[in-house]
Amino acid sequence: MSGTLEGRVAVVTGSGQGIGRDIALCLAAEGASVITNNRKPGSSLNAFEKTDIPFTEAELTELTKVSGDAKTTADLITARGGSAVPFFGDVGDFGNAGRIVETAIESFGRVDIIVNNASSNWVGNIMDMDEELWDISVVSKLKGAFNLMHHALPHMKEQGYGRILNSSSDAFQGLTGYAAYGAANAGLVALTRATAGDLAGTGITVNAYTPLAKTRAWYNAAAAYRLQGVPAEAIEAGAPEAMKRTAEGMVPFLAYLSSEHAAGISGHLFKLAADGEIGLWNTPEVIRSIRTEDEIWSMGDLQERIPGELLKDIAIAEHAIRAEQG
Repeated sequence: MSGTLEGRVAVVTGSGQGIGRDIALCLAAEGASVITNNRKPGSSLNAFEKTDIPFTEAELTELTKVSGDAKTTADLITARGGSAVPFFGDVGDFGNAGRIVETAIESFGRVDIIVNNASSNWVGNIMDMDEELWDISVVSKLKGAFNLMHHALPHMKEQGYGRILNSSSDAFQGLTGYAAYGAANAGLVALTRATAGDLAGTGITVNAYTPLAKTRAWYNAAAAYRLQGVPAEAIEAGAPEAMKRTAEGMVPFLAYLSSEHAAGISGHLFKLAADGEIGLWNTPEVIRSIRTEDEIWSMGDLQERIPGELLKDIAIAEHAIRAEQG
């Protein structure tokens, strides 16, 4: 490694296992001191909250290989010659978020990098969702990101240097079964772009990314498909190539965004995939519009022009298919 982050201090939430662990290890390898984090000692093999999947012995073996917590990640960093301190606590709690930043200051004297990676998810139909299930997805990711930013920004502003990286998901587009999770990730994209504008000229950058790699969620999803009777070879064939590879090959991009070399990069949403792809998402834009010549739209015009012009060849066909399906 190049030592690009020598002297920097990073907080990586949700870094006990999966992509978060690989991010923490990469930042440490580049010279950063790291505060690792997850909610509590130990780890759950279930990637989706409030679910209970009966894993096979083979699945349990693979899940055990990728499990861990803040301490195991910190221990691995230390064993490799780096500096790390574990912090257990849910960053969706405002006080805990403040304490993790305090831990960085007390341990290493500053905080330069925040990686908001922590996330919880529940998968299911919106009609089955209650307040608790909504909060599971929204609080840890969206509120957690705000909490860390709120507590870290005064220190970053005083230093004139800061890098904030927010882990989103392609679920921000609105995926069936992921209503709350998608809403949290869409909110995180908006938070990133707005905050980047607020912080322009301060030396602090804010970017988001949508990661895709083989993690605990992959094994959970594969087990769920198995229970539905989907053959293992079909599951493997249907998975994106990036979900067949672990994350260590893609996370150096996040170390780059954390460095001085990325000082002019802020307010962007990147696609980050374990098959080697780095992409840049575009900002949504109006692709078609209609206008009335009258002061008030008439219902007759709307009934004619919405399907005939505004949504022609787009949504009407999609909605009709969904209606036919049930």
